[in-house]
Amino acid sequence: MAKDKQDRVRIFDTTLRDGEQSPGISLSRGEKLEIAHQLGRLGVDVIEAGFPITSPGDFDSVQAIAREVEGPVICGLARTSALDIDAAWNAIRDSERPRIHTFIATSDIHIERKLRTTREDVKGQARAAVAHARGYTDDVEFSPEDGSRSEVEFMAEVIQIALDEGATTINVPDTVGYTMPDEYAAMFARLYELVPDLREVVVSAHCHNDLGMAVANSLAGLGAGCRQVECAVNGIGERAGNAALEEIVMLLRTRASTLGLWTDANTQEIARTSRLVSRLTGYPVQPNKAIVGRNAFAHEAGIHQDGVLKERTTYEIMDATTIGLEQNSIVLGKHSGRHALRKALEELGFEVEGAALNTAFARFKEIADKKKKVTALDLEAIVSDEMRQSPTAYGLEWFEVEASSSRSPLARVKVRLPGGELVEGSFTGDGPIDAFFSALNAATGHEARLKEYHVSAVTAGRDALGEVTVLLELRGFLATGQGVATDILEASGRAYLRALSNALADSPVAEAEHHLERAEAASTPTP
Repeated sequence: MAKDKQDRVRIFDTTLRDGEQSPGISLSRGEKLEIAHQLGRLGVDVIEAGFPITSPGDFDSVQAIAREVEGPVICGLARTSALDIDAAWNAIRDSERPRIHTFIATSDIHIERKLRTTREDVKGQARAAVAHARGYTDDVEFSPEDGSRSEVEFMAEVIQIALDEGATTINVPDTVGYTMPDEYAAMFARLYELVPDLREVVVSAHCHNDLGMAVANSLAGLGAGCRQVECAVNGIGERAGNAALEEIVMLLRTRASTLGLWTDANTQEIARTSRLVSRLTGYPVQPNKAIVGRNAFAHEAGIHQDGVLKERTTYEIMDATTIGLEQNSIVLGKHSGRHALRKALEELGFEVEGAALNTAFARFKEIADKKKKVTALDLEAIVSDEMRQSPTAYGLEWFEVEASSSRSPLARVKVRLPGGELVEGSFTGDGPIDAFFSALNAATGHEARLKEYHVSAVTAGRDALGEVTVLLELRGFLATGQGVATDILEASGRAYLRALSNALADSPVAEAEHHLERAEAASTPTP
């Protein structure tokens, strides 16, 4: 049956903008690029790559994504100020398909208490902002922030102004996750009455999950005429998060005959995208999370297991293969060669050749000597880990950690500096990890502070790869790092040094003071 273009739902991914605003998430430029490329493979229609005015690092990341990622529209967020819009355009202008997304609040509580201005001023700012953005590109999105709590008649006036100035997408967000599905649908119905021109542009839903209604409200928006949904992988985002991309996409896929709607997203890439975002952000996916949780296709009850063995559809409304989980069946052993590894990586979507393949093969052999079987999830973690290893980053050469219940743990480390110099450090601590990280600080000469530390297993079993995510602070800059190894201490050291490298890359001040810190550390006795 032919698909009607009017029924196509555009997937607007805001993982790298709204998602990255989640507390504790601090992605490096390289990590954002890695996620953006994977979003391209997933087939999202729009990538909201960031908020360029907020920092030089965010600007650089958005610009890199615009220059390197092909396929999706690359969008930059901007408030209504000319400086914001200029920054957004300069960041995305090299994209094949650039979009500026500008916004201003239209609810009275935001206008009076946050903006401290008037409705007339809001209308004037909206007019100027959309006109300014249209001077750069034909693709302009406008959002009345806190739309679901706005007086609909006033919001309609602002939307009409944005349309008059050339906005091509109108997004009406439930910014604080307050509304309910029937209310959200009724709001759009009223807006279509008040602003007939909305039928000539793309209307979008952007829903937060504060009351657990983000996906339900997004679906209500689609039923009311929206044809774009703004969402994030694993549902990450401000506070309780956004509508989960994987839930939106699989809802459209599984209930297509009922909804009459469709999307171009490649569902085979959902599971891998979820794992990548979880790994790089340090936000674990809860086991019972819809679609991508590890229990999403698991059955514990005997009645359920019996039913699934007889006929899968007795208890499963989706096939796990549709989200890419069938790739987990790939298994290699320590006798597998370079050709087998390359073929397995190609099946996982990694194109690794030359020196990169040699590096991946060496790491594979190292892991294979410690594990009986290397699974697809192991390979994915290994290759992702190696791809994030920069030649200009700190490297862990070796470490020793002595720990017992009778005395304080002692850690000794040797670290390779970005310039190739080898340095050593030692320290005691309250526990093995504290001592280890303190020794890394002593070796590198930096006083980074650990903010968060997460450990998870890549696969099941006693020989599972350990995956560690570290969030640390260095002179006010937050940075994350990840490490993978069969030894959890080794994974921790890799993660800490990568986080430190990322912090220095994002902090010119910290980079400039590096040698001074090392000199001071060298003159201080080691406990």
